[in-house]
Amino acid sequence: MKKTYIKDIREKDHVAGEFLVTRKEAGISKSGKPYLNLKLMDSTGELEARVWESAEELGRGFQKNDVVSVKGFAVAYQGGIQINVTAVSAVKEGGYSIRDFLPSSQKDPAAMMAEVDRIISGFKDPDLKALLSSIFNDGEIRERFMAAPAAKTMHHPFLGGLLEHVLSICGLAGLVAGHYGYGINRDLLLAGALLHDIGKIYELSYKKSFDYTDEGRLLGHITIGIELIDRKLLEQKDFPRDLAVLLKHMLLSHHGQLEFGSPKRPKTIEAVILYYLDDLDAKVNTLQSLISEEGEGDSAWTPYQRLFERYIYRGRPAQQSGEKDAADKAADGTKDDKADKTLSLFR
Repeated sequence: MKKTYIKDIREKDHVAGEFLVTRKEAGISKSGKPYLNLKLMDSTGELEARVWESAEELGRGFQKNDVVSVKGFAVAYQGGIQINVTAVSAVKEGGYSIRDFLPSSQKDPAAMMAEVDRIISGFKDPDLKALLSSIFNDGEIRERFMAAPAAKTMHHPFLGGLLEHVLSICGLAGLVAGHYGYGINRDLLLAGALLHDIGKIYELSYKKSFDYTDEGRLLGHITIGIELIDRKLLEQKDFPRDLAVLLKHMLLSHHGQLEFGSPKRPKTIEAVILYYLDDLDAKVNTLQSLISEEGEGDSAWTPYQRLFERYIYRGRPAQQSGEKDAADKAADGTKDDKADKTLSLFR
């Protein structure tokens, strides 16, 4: 049987491959026989699966969050595709890379982290620069920050997603600070952008699947982030208390409203800007993901989105494709003339 990836699986395909088990539930069929309800994942997507035969015996050979070797066949089910599994067994740890099974940023994490270092090196405020250097040169923090998703399911839900999200906000923050100028402490705004979600490196687990840690469920990333900053502030000599308060206020208020999880509402210009940029970047990334998903048939609309309380227009696939081809041809013909005039807003 040919090994394939989830994104390539079609009805009637024979399936042979390795997948991550993100759900494992036992059930009883209408005929009274036990079966297993599974969800399988690889770096290209997720798919429902069922074990109908020898479910109890096969189920003893693997657990949720195991990487498993699967054989089966794809069938149509409730408007989608489901794998009917005929054989499944756990793959030994060390025999795979988890990045093959969890979605990952398309951008190189080392290059993105180098951009964080570049941003910090450009700080004029020596106290903020020293604090940020202390945080992001900490080996454990740095490693986790390069791998963490920004969320479990919503925006940037992939390995490296937090880093990608933070750099996007830093790019926006630089533009906003330059545009408005007066009254905005650029270094403070960028420090808030870099640190606002730092607690997510401990709030979320992402070694075998995306989920919340016990600490994450009990405390949340805002509290965890404040504790992390306080620990690092103890290492800084004579760090200005007023500056520390302003920085921590940005973390405490970056969700904007009390009902959205912020202990405080934003009360400084930098905190207000950070709140809106964080919300903007999260929503744009979510919309981009929705637009890029394949719709049923040639539908120009997504299913109803509870997050936005509306349907989202994704455009006609043929129209999008034609427009892209035309745009690519136009770009090829004019890129030399425009090269000196192009302003790169994002690195």
